[in-house]
Amino acid sequence: MFCVAAPVALAQDATAIELLRTKPIAGGGQAYSLTLQALGLMTLLTLLPAIILSMTAFTRIVIVLGLLRQALGTAQTPPNQVIVGLALFLTFFVMAPTLDEVQRVALQPYVAESIPFETALERAVDPMKKFMLAQTRESDLKLFMDLAKTPPVKAPLDTPLSVLLPSFLTSELRTAFTIGFLIYIPFLVIDLVVASVLMSMGMMMVSPVMIALPFKFLLFVLVDGWALILGSLAASFAAPLP
Repeated sequence: MFCVAAPVALAQDATAIELLRTKPIAGGGQAYSLTLQALGLMTLLTLLPAIILSMTAFTRIVIVLGLLRQALGTAQTPPNQVIVGLALFLTFFVMAPTLDEVQRVALQPYVAESIPFETALERAVDPMKKFMLAQTRESDLKLFMDLAKTPPVKAPLDTPLSVLLPSFLTSELRTAFTIGFLIYIPFLVIDLVVASVLMSMGMMMVSPVMIALPFKFLLFVLVDGWALILGSLAASFAAPLP
């Protein structure tokens, strides 16, 4: 019985060692086994929603599209799934240059096992920082650096993520609300005109929202609203820092 159990135990130990195996690479550091890489990828996928929300153009886009739906006065049209899907694809479009740089400087060398995982992670963060810094106002950066009591940095890329992330999100919220205000103005004018006409005609029991909705749709279609909004949104993002 012990003769049978011993080889099984040795095989299990060898399997465990194989699962946790690392090997040195030419660029310095270590390359992890496929199992550890898969575990790291699964962990990264769980963090993907937070990364999309806090480090990309998604926040500004989805807020503006939500405000557009409210300005039109349509409760659930387009539905949330359509708005989120449209925001995701427009985010990938806006982030394409940044993602290409991440793939070139971090992902491809790591897949080729020329750099370790730690170096790949550092290289992947830099392009994201460049994008976020280009959209972040200096006043927001100063606010959170003062709150965190962070000493002045020598270069913008030296800004810690703990300061850059809230600064970026604050700037994105302000920009999204500013764009939303500009979107609301023409539809608000239509609401006021329709309400005034109904009151002057004594039709106070008629809902102004129901009467104004076709005129809002007509205006939105005549100015090619979707192309105008999506194009303006994509153009509202500054180019990443060099």
